[in-house]
Amino acid sequence: MSERRTTRLRRLLAEQTLALPGVFNALTAMLVEQTGFQAVYVSGAGLSNSAGFPDEGLLTLPEFVQQAKYIAQAVSVPIICDADTGFGEALNVARTVREFEAAGAAGIHLEDQEWPKRCGHLEGKTVIEGEAMADKIRAAVQTKTDPDFLLIARTDARSVEGLDPAIRRSRLYVEAGADAIFPEALETEKEFQIFAEQIRPSFGKRPAILVANMTEFGKSPLTSVESLGGLGYRMVLFPQTALRVALNSMREVLSDLKKKGTQKGFVDRMMTRQELYELLQYEVGKSSASKTKK
Repeated sequence: MSERRTTRLRRLLAEQTLALPGVFNALTAMLVEQTGFQAVYVSGAGLSNSAGFPDEGLLTLPEFVQQAKYIAQAVSVPIICDADTGFGEALNVARTVREFEAAGAAGIHLEDQEWPKRCGHLEGKTVIEGEAMADKIRAAVQTKTDPDFLLIARTDARSVEGLDPAIRRSRLYVEAGADAIFPEALETEKEFQIFAEQIRPSFGKRPAILVANMTEFGKSPLTSVESLGGLGYRMVLFPQTALRVALNSMREVLSDLKKKGTQKGFVDRMMTRQELYELLQYEVGKSSASKTKK
């Protein structure tokens, strides 16, 4: 019997610090896997942006889950999904967990912002009471059917209340049963160090899994996976890296095409037809219906 992706993720996190590039569709996820990464992050910002929306909670749970299904079917590596605030209160969070488990996710993260949420690196955020978030976490813990399904609690309190309140909240979330803690928008490498030193003991005998977000143009300094691993972080997210580079590249080729009326100057920078087919694991003349990953 093959190892479940949830179990594989737990094993990998016990062995190393994982880099998780953010993806916004199944094709991008396939490229991440082909490149050699061992896990994929389904970015809520990426999904929202690819639908033409800012990251302000405008997509619904079914829309998130449908993309998670496509991505989980397209790759064999574990996927971690952004579940925003859980799409409501504790009762709604229970449904959110069921849906993402059924979609094939290896875990999700829930955040303590008020709804409607916004990008974690923007001003003007508000957070719910810590105990209300703890109720959501308890609901998630009670709902999940796979003990290895990873429940990550994200706190946005650093930008709203300060570092110490974010640490206090995180201790509460660990006590409520969160498997991992994700401090959003820490502002210096020293803060990442302090946070890790303060929170890791809260896990007791459980694995202390901390998550760092290395989004560009935000509040956090861009720090290497190796350095963050040395501070005690086990997952490092790069939610918009691929999307931002792809958009800039597309703008370049489109501008050149508009100006010159031909794409010839960019052909040598393109993925070839054969390379795309290889990425899709597509053999001309053969059905691809059996390509679903397990």
